[in-house]
Amino acid sequence: MSPDPQPHDGQSASDLAKLEFDRLLSGSPDESFYRMTLFVTGHTSKSILAVATVRKLCETHLNGRYELEVVDIYQSPERLAGDQIVAAPTLFKREPVPAQKVVGNLHDAERVLMALNLKTQSENEINWAEL
Repeated sequence: MSPDPQPHDGQSASDLAKLEFDRLLSGSPDESFYRMTLFVTGHTSKSILAVATVRKLCETHLNGRYELEVVDIYQSPERLAGDQIVAAPTLFKREPVPAQKVVGNLHDAERVLMALNLKTQSENEINWAEL
């Protein structure tokens, strides 16, 4: 296994992105620690379902290698501008690089796992008509 790309003195975000790119090319399993924020709108049924879905995916695929912060945008509207959030629910993966956002339906487990780089889409599964 390749080591987890972590910032070191003098290492830029570009250096970290290159390390992650090299790891992906090598096919090494990802053992990175994930830092994510889930933005939701109050305690609606959709928000509760989004939180439960993301937590289940994290427990199943990250096995304790994650930190998930849940932000109610009604309680903390100042977070929207700082994190450039335009809709909810939004799952914002901050680490490992590159940062990624999944906006809207978080019930599609395959889509969320691909956005988190926990699953890749083989060429045979790609719907070229969607591109």
